[in-house]
Amino acid sequence: MTHQDRLLYILMLVLLSGVMVAGIVAEGPAASASGLWAIQTHPARLLNDYSVVAGGAALVNAALVALIGLALVRVNKVRLSGPTVAAVFTLLGFGLFGKTPLNIVPVVLGVWVSARLAGKQFRDYILIALFGTALAPLVSLLSVELGLPGGLSLPVAFVGGFLAGLLLPAVAIVMLRLHQGYNLYNIGLTTGFLALFAAAIIFGRGNQLSGGAVWNGEPSLLLRTLVPAMSLVLIGVGWAAAPHGAIEGFRRLMRQPGRLPSDFMDSEGVPASLVNMGAMGLLLWGYTVAVGADLNGPVLGGLFTVIGFAAFGKHPRNVWPIVLGVVAAALVFGWELSAPGVILAALFATTLAPLAGEFGPIVGIAAGFLHLLIVLRSGAWHAGIGLYNNGFAGGITATLLVAVIEWYRANRPERAVVRKGSYLGQGKEDE
Repeated sequence: MTHQDRLLYILMLVLLSGVMVAGIVAEGPAASASGLWAIQTHPARLLNDYSVVAGGAALVNAALVALIGLALVRVNKVRLSGPTVAAVFTLLGFGLFGKTPLNIVPVVLGVWVSARLAGKQFRDYILIALFGTALAPLVSLLSVELGLPGGLSLPVAFVGGFLAGLLLPAVAIVMLRLHQGYNLYNIGLTTGFLALFAAAIIFGRGNQLSGGAVWNGEPSLLLRTLVPAMSLVLIGVGWAAAPHGAIEGFRRLMRQPGRLPSDFMDSEGVPASLVNMGAMGLLLWGYTVAVGADLNGPVLGGLFTVIGFAAFGKHPRNVWPIVLGVVAAALVFGWELSAPGVILAALFATTLAPLAGEFGPIVGIAAGFLHLLIVLRSGAWHAGIGLYNNGFAGGITATLLVAVIEWYRANRPERAVVRKGSYLGQGKEDE
């Protein structure tokens, strides 16, 4: 393990432990324990803000989920790099609204068995396993929402999550081909696709799932200040590790389009990536404050995900057109920028940052505009079972735009050759 690898592991442990301690201090040990249990037995479908369910214990739950992910990376001897850091931060974020230490286990085990059936090591599929925990709400749905008998609910929930995990690798590989790496949350498209079938089966049995979002409209001071504090730590550590190299690397990575796979830690180093992560956290946190949105569990989930993917594809230059596109769509259709669906779209729509990075800001703005329109509808399609609804909508949006762009690029040279050939041919005849 290199010096930078050790630095990264220590930093991740310190940050995650700090989140856990902050939650325990805010809520108290006894209340944190009872709140943590309340989260395990609470519905997890979109949108359930655990900061409403259990207060500071939501941070404890989030830290535990992320620590499990970090432990899986370490035990399987996978290098802690851009994609694995993105996965751990995504686990941290969604541990505030949908993932728990209990409901992610069946999905991970399903991916592990899938790897064995394919004759591969689990480390080859570990990213699919970590990101695939977006289907964890299926486990909670089957165990606590359908009203199954106690002796039946847990086995059914385990089997449901296990089967979902078993299918994930095969579907994920196909989904990547659709958008060609321009949707950073590829597993979001995969889990949304599988969630469609899960929802169809559940509704086909005649089950009626209650709706209604659990949303914290009065987040605590701790929740409101957690992201800027973490962002400043990331910038400080990155700069201290290599003062000159971090800034120069940060400038270089902003010239990359960000298309999958873009491991900034591999290409520009850990210090530059940490600076980018902190900068992205501050920028998007600042946007959230500016529009007056609630810095609650789901919004922090979006911010933590942005921070994580700032090591794996996102940077200020390729993100701003996407956010501007979401803002434009909201203004055109008269939606409040601070509304839950709109603010979450502004944060998570940055999954489409590679489109802006590769094809320019106009395409990026168009992507953000279309994304908001799709994501406000797509959650109902899978009944909130797929936590990465923005990844699902982003995959649909990216597939459409990439198809049009590639068609245009493929045909434009052909037309130019025909015109040129006709002109030259005519010229020869004239001569």
